[in-house]
Amino acid sequence: MFPLGAIEKPEVRRRAEEAALATAKKKDSTGICFIGERNFKDFLSEYLPAQPGKMTTLEGEVMGQHDGLMYYTIGQRQGLGIGGEGEPWFVVGKDVASNTLYVGQGFDHPALLSTALIANKVSWTSKTPKTGSFECTAKFRYRQTDVAVTVDVIGDEIKVTFKEPARAVTPGQSVVLYDGEECLGGATIDRLYREGELITYVG
Repeated sequence: MFPLGAIEKPEVRRRAEEAALATAKKKDSTGICFIGERNFKDFLSEYLPAQPGKMTTLEGEVMGQHDGLMYYTIGQRQGLGIGGEGEPWFVVGKDVASNTLYVGQGFDHPALLSTALIANKVSWTSKTPKTGSFECTAKFRYRQTDVAVTVDVIGDEIKVTFKEPARAVTPGQSVVLYDGEECLGGATIDRLYREGELITYVG
């Protein structure tokens, strides 16, 4: 059955079913493969002591308590435990120094949007690193639709400017650059900006 790089998932599943493989109808996994069926939060708590803290809006209204910043990611909806009327609540930021989790109401809450990022630890797929400015597309998370961007290479960092505001881009995660189907390289997101202003509540 290997390699599978040129075959899309439906075709792989069809062939697996024809071969009567047990995995043909197995549910897709989005978790961490090496922890098995264990709860992710339980797994982390075995190795990292949780530090519960306040869950607030960016305006300072206390909405509850979080179980530990390590359990949450920007844009997350599940596990917040905030009830009430109106739109769902989402994680919009973190303050590690004060152990505060910031939340906002609505999928498209303005605090979730950014227009540019600075990334470091840049790695190019070609032997000749990119220089100057160029246009391409980018992904910030698994299965995300490509985002049209302009990239400026600035020393050992890159500035990535989005054609349209992007949602829930997260420092510490990767930005991966593409030219069509070709992967140009990637980098680690370090800082976020909205209309030229540094976003300070996501670090």
